[in-house]
Amino acid sequence: MTGSSEETSIRIVIADDHGIVREGLRALLTRPGIQVIGEADSGAKAVELARMLQPDLMLLDIRMPDGDGLQALAQIKAVSPTTSVIMLTTYANPGYLARAISGGASGYLSKEVNPEQIVRAVRAAAAGDELIDRSLLQSALAQAVDYSPPTPEPTEIPIESLSERELEVLRLIAAGMNNAMIAETLNVSLATVKTHVRHILDKLHVSDRTQAALWAARHGLT
Repeated sequence: MTGSSEETSIRIVIADDHGIVREGLRALLTRPGIQVIGEADSGAKAVELARMLQPDLMLLDIRMPDGDGLQALAQIKAVSPTTSVIMLTTYANPGYLARAISGGASGYLSKEVNPEQIVRAVRAAAAGDELIDRSLLQSALAQAVDYSPPTPEPTEIPIESLSERELEVLRLIAAGMNNAMIAETLNVSLATVKTHVRHILDKLHVSDRTQAALWAARHGLT
C-alpha cells in the first residue's frame, strides 16, 4: 500500500537558501499525494538534485548563493526536462518574470501568497498547467511601463480576433486559474477548455499561457 501511494505522489525538491523557508514549505507540502524528496540551499545543489532525483516538480527560490534560481532554471530543465519548476520569490521584478518565463518555469509565485495557493500551484504544475501569481504579474507590469520590450509583442493582434468564449477563457487565465478551475467556472469540460487555450495561444502567437496572461494584462483584459 505504501509503495503504491509513493508511486502516485508528486515528487518535489525544495530549493531555498533559508532553512526556515524550506522547513515551512516541507511542513505545508507534507500531505497525501505529495512527497518532498530533497532540499537544496543553492542553485548548484538544486541542479545536482534535479539530475540525481529527476523530481516531478521543484520549488525554486530566485536569490540564492552559488548560482541563483534563474541561472539554475535552464540547467535544471536541461538535466531533467520533465521536471516542472515553480519560482518562489519576494520580487515582482519584470526582468526576473521574463527570464523565468523564457527559461521554462511553469509558475512564478510570491512567497506572500496564501499557503494553500502554493499547494494548488504544485498540483496544477504537476498536471501540466502553468501558473503565475496575478498580483506579481500586475506589479511587474507596473514596473515595466517605462521599459522597451526586449522582443516584439503581438500588440497588432486585434482583440476581435478572439471569440467571446476565448476572451472569457483568457481573462480567467490572467486571473491565475488553471484549466480545471476554468472548466468548473464556465461549466464546460476540461477538453473544451484545453481546446480554447490552444486556439488562444495560436491566435496570439505566444508559446504558453503565462505569455497569454501578460498579453491580456497589457490589453486591459484583467
